[in-house]
Amino acid sequence: MVADAGTFEPWFEDTQETNPLNFPGYEEKLVQIQEKTKLKEGVTIGYARIDGEPVVIGVCDARFLMGSMGHVVGEKIACAVEKATTMRLPVILFCCSGGARMQEGIISLMQMAKTSAALKKHSDTGLLYIPVLTDPTTGGVTASFAMLGDIILAEPGALIGFAGPRVIEQTIGEKLPDGFQRAEFQLEHGFVDAVVERKDLKQTLAKILKYHHGSQSFHAFTKAGSISVIPDERCREHMEKAEFKSVWDKVKAARQVTRPAATDYISRIFDGFLEFHGDRQFRDDPAVVGGIALLDGQPVTVIGIQKGTSMEECTQRNFGMASPEGYRKALRLMRQAEKFHRPIVTFVNTSGAFCGMEAEELGQGEAIARNLYEMSAFKVPVICMMIGEGGSGGALALAVGNQVWMMENATYSVLSPEGFASILWKDSSRAQEAAGVMKITAHDLYDLHVVEKVIPEYGGADEVTVDTISMYMKIHLKEYLSSQAEKSGEDFAKERYERFRRF
Repeated sequence: MVADAGTFEPWFEDTQETNPLNFPGYEEKLVQIQEKTKLKEGVTIGYARIDGEPVVIGVCDARFLMGSMGHVVGEKIACAVEKATTMRLPVILFCCSGGARMQEGIISLMQMAKTSAALKKHSDTGLLYIPVLTDPTTGGVTASFAMLGDIILAEPGALIGFAGPRVIEQTIGEKLPDGFQRAEFQLEHGFVDAVVERKDLKQTLAKILKYHHGSQSFHAFTKAGSISVIPDERCREHMEKAEFKSVWDKVKAARQVTRPAATDYISRIFDGFLEFHGDRQFRDDPAVVGGIALLDGQPVTVIGIQKGTSMEECTQRNFGMASPEGYRKALRLMRQAEKFHRPIVTFVNTSGAFCGMEAEELGQGEAIARNLYEMSAFKVPVICMMIGEGGSGGALALAVGNQVWMMENATYSVLSPEGFASILWKDSSRAQEAAGVMKITAHDLYDLHVVEKVIPEYGGADEVTVDTISMYMKIHLKEYLSSQAEKSGEDFAKERYERFRRF
C-alpha cells in the first residue's frame, strides 16, 4: 500500500529466536503464532521504494503477540537501521505495539536502549527517520523508537502513549476523558507532526522523502532565469492613491487585522508547504506556523508567527503572541534545517511574546534566550522577514538572521510605543509621540543597519498588493541564496555572529 509494487526486499528474516529467560512454553507459543500468522516475528523490515525514492521500511504487526518488542524485533530494527546508515538511506517504521514482551523480561527492556542507540547513530550522519504511529503504539515502543523521529506521523484515532489507559485509570482512580492519548490529543500536545489518513500516507511520505534529498546546495532551483517584479494595473492604481504615512500611521498599518499574514506569503512564495506541529515537550502553539516547502525546487524550512486575518483566527492563534512552546517548535524545526542543510526563512509579525502565568511557568524567558543562543550558530543561511509588528524579544527570537528584511510599513521596536511612553514618561497616552522618537520604521532601521533591505508595499500591504509583494520577496530570496554559493556553513555562522556583534 505504501511501497512501490515489487520493490520490497525483506532483510534479516532468519534472525535466530531464543528464550532468554527460559520462560515456560515460550518456544511453543512462538511456533503457534508463526504457523497461524505466517509471520516470522513481530516486525518485517527491509528495502523498498516509495514513489521511486529508496528507503528502509519496517512494519510492526499486532497479530504477532501484539507487536511486542522482544529481542528479535529489537535486533531486526537495530540491524536494519545500521544497514540504512551504511547505505545512507532514510528509515520509515510503522509502529504498532503493546510494548515490551513480558516473556523476555529485562532482555526485552534492553531493546529500547539498543534501537534508540542505532537511531542516534543514523541521525548523527544526517539521515532522515520517520515513525508512523498506528493503533495502538504504547509502552516500551512509544518510549523508544516510536518517538525519536525527525518527523512523526500518526493515523487518525491511534492510541499513543507510554502507559495504557486502563493502567492510568487504575493508578489515579479516575476515568480518562474521551480522546485522551489518541493521535489528535498527541498532535495538540506537541508530540506528533501531523495526523494523516492511511490512504494519504504514500503521497505524504513520498513528498517528505523528496524534500530530503542530500543536496549540499542552497540554490538548487529547478526554475532558472531572472524575473522582474511588474505591478499589475490594480497595484499601480493602489500606489497612485496611496498617501504619505507618518510613523504613527505605520504603527497602525502594521497592526491591521487585514494585513497579509505569514501564511499568505508562504503560500505564494513557496510550493508544496508541509506544516509540522509541536515542540515535543508540551503543546503545539498555533501562533507559530512552520514546516518545509520548495522555493522553485530548493527545499527550505519556513517558519512564521501567524496573527490571523479574522477575529476568530486571531483568537485561536492568540493574536500572534507566541508561547514558550511556539519558540521551542520553531527551534526544533530550525535544528532540522541545519541537520538537513536547508536555508531557513522566517516571517515575523507579533506585538510580543505572550505574557501570562502559564508562559512564565513554562519558561518564556528561557525559550526566547535559547532561540537567540542557537540561531546565532546555525551553519545554514537564515533570512528573516519583518512583515508587520516586530515586538521586542518575542520578534527577535525569530529574527537572528544573516539577512533581516523589513516591509515598508512594518515596525520593529524594543517594546510598543504605549509601553515606551508608560515607562519613560508615565503616560501611555503619549504613544504617538513615543513612536516618533523610537526609530521603529523600516527606513529608520535601514539607516541604523538593523535591517538589510526594505521591501516595498506598493501603496500598502493588502489583498491587492500581496501577490506583487510576494513576488518581490521570492525574487530577492533566490538572488540572495544564489549569491551565497561559495560560502561554507562556518561562514554563515561567523557572518551572523559579526552582524550582531557590531551593535
